[in-house]
Amino acid sequence: MVTGKKKLDVGAILAAADAGGFAVPAFNYSDIWDFLAIVAAAEELDAPIFISSHEMVVTDIGIELCGAFAAAAMGKARIPLIHHLDHCAKVEVCKAAVDHGYPSVMIDASSRPLAENIAAVKEVAAYAHPRGVFVEGEIGRIKGVGFEGGFTGKEFLARVDDVVTFVAESGVDSLAVGIGTAHGFYTGKPEIHFDRLQEINAAVNIPLVLHGGTGIPEEDVRRAIRGGVNKVNVGTIIHCTYMNAVRAELNARGENPYTLDVMKPVRAAVANVVKQWIKVCMADGKARSLA
Repeated sequence: MVTGKKKLDVGAILAAADAGGFAVPAFNYSDIWDFLAIVAAAEELDAPIFISSHEMVVTDIGIELCGAFAAAAMGKARIPLIHHLDHCAKVEVCKAAVDHGYPSVMIDASSRPLAENIAAVKEVAAYAHPRGVFVEGEIGRIKGVGFEGGFTGKEFLARVDDVVTFVAESGVDSLAVGIGTAHGFYTGKPEIHFDRLQEINAAVNIPLVLHGGTGIPEEDVRRAIRGGVNKVNVGTIIHCTYMNAVRAELNARGENPYTLDVMKPVRAAVANVVKQWIKVCMADGKARSLA
């Protein structure tokens, strides 16, 4: 069994996912309670995972604290547990995450012109790579507006020629591509452009990332994995399950409940959702293959 005490090779883990026909799920946490639930679920199912803090979370909690409790968790984990900085628009915050022990960071400059996007990723990669840290970028647009950011315009699809240029010039290690997915809950069936995914996968040889996992039907997630996606991001359903479970527990228990009495069933609710998504990504039981 791989443990968190072994130095994580994020690229090798994603390459193993590609070869094994599964994806490594990435779950966004808001604080220590859902963090613990996510880790417990992954360990129960023997699954490698990314556990992700959005820029908003590290700004509010503090990157020092996020880095510290995640480092402790990675050191104890019985699975490959990859602490990841998600959707960060600021180069300096990405560098701070590297300094505080994150093995993986995402610099998201996808809202900027291509040349500026490349420049931002290149600067982060130049800082991160000598320190053994993996770098994710984004091209195209992930629709919607929510906790992870997003885009509401019409030109959301990643262009293949832009992707090729981006990968060649930026030094990026993995790439989130706009193929029609959206952050938040979908109002109808997601219209995912699998043809564009296939074109991009044929054009570049790096792991591809599917953002906006919440609400995508299982068959479409697995089709995307077959099409070259090696990492699937799941955020909205995690924090919504968390907060809805807190409300339900508080309503059921009345005034002055004890914190742990409330949070134990909340953690169980979050863990159940995490386990469902691990199975959708076919990552259950895969940690042992990474030993």
